[in-house]
Amino acid sequence: MYRARDTRLGRDVAVKVLSAEFAADADRKKRFEQEARAASALNHSNIVTIHDIGTQGDIVYIAMEFVDGRTMREVLGAGALPTRRLLDLSYQLADGLAKAHAAGIVHRDLKPENVMVTKDGALKILDFGLAKLLKEQPDQVTNAPTAQATQAGTVMGTVGYMSPEQASGRPLDYRTDQFSMGSILYEMATGKRAFQRGTQAETLTAIIREDTEPVGQLNASVPAPFRWIVERCLQKDPEERYASTRDLARDVRAVREHLSEAHVSGVVSGATAAAAVRPRRRWLSAALIAACLAAAFAGGAATARRFGAGGSLSPASPAKPLSCSYTSVPGIGCRIEQHTASGRVSAISSSVRRWSFTRSCGNP
Repeated sequence: MYRARDTRLGRDVAVKVLSAEFAADADRKKRFEQEARAASALNHSNIVTIHDIGTQGDIVYIAMEFVDGRTMREVLGAGALPTRRLLDLSYQLADGLAKAHAAGIVHRDLKPENVMVTKDGALKILDFGLAKLLKEQPDQVTNAPTAQATQAGTVMGTVGYMSPEQASGRPLDYRTDQFSMGSILYEMATGKRAFQRGTQAETLTAIIREDTEPVGQLNASVPAPFRWIVERCLQKDPEERYASTRDLARDVRAVREHLSEAHVSGVVSGATAAAAVRPRRRWLSAALIAACLAAAFAGGAATARRFGAGGSLSPASPAKPLSCSYTSVPGIGCRIEQHTASGRVSAISSSVRRWSFTRSCGNP
């Protein structure tokens, strides 16, 4: 991944390059081009914009919007988010995901590393390299935590954020992204990863069989209706999640609009909270709703069911020193600013390790 300058339009862009070594692999090249097609089909403020895809010699590249900010992983390095910011970023994530699903696109690799937050608080969903176009490929898919092409009996995604059906290699639809989003929201609200265990195998088992520790026990300041949304997204059975991701986005927006100010100030009434969002879970009774509201606004007592122990927070790794070099790329119309580090930088989701050091690189 490179930061580049579009000399024709006078703007910075991010250029993702598939080297000649990998471009010779038909499966890798197909997935690379699929990423460009999937993202370019979406026009939304919370999804990264694709400007161009092309080749230069035996190199294939994607030119996309340059996002000047930090990954959600870096944002979460400081722990749970304040309520106001939690609700705002959660709505942006849900709204962008709803747009992708409405276009028949399932991301399949939603995780904090694939979400960026700009300096002014805008959220961008990145990296559609594992996306499935449901309207073009309606047949069932099976998905392993690698970047290799999908093969029968394997699983695609990232351990820790995949859904139970994804971890089990079962057929997927848009609700797999809802579960992944729920895992991200859980971490944003609590500062802890929802299913992290000692090994990948244990993590996958936890995703399939174990419940999370209740959000309210880890952070009592989180509004109760938001906890219900997270719980619904993290249901093991896809049928118990949202029938539409647009409904999910509407629920998050309702919490943001009606509860954020009141909850932060501590003066919201139980009646206001009940009107702010109407959970659609059949399994949550009216009596439990009343109990949750009373607990949430009387002392922040836990409202969710008792879950198993959750994983511990893994702070973001410190950035490594970078060096820069500049290379002119004929035919692309931009100057490449190449950053190298001791570790491989292979995706825009790692951009925080580049953008935060651009000032120290100087001008060519």
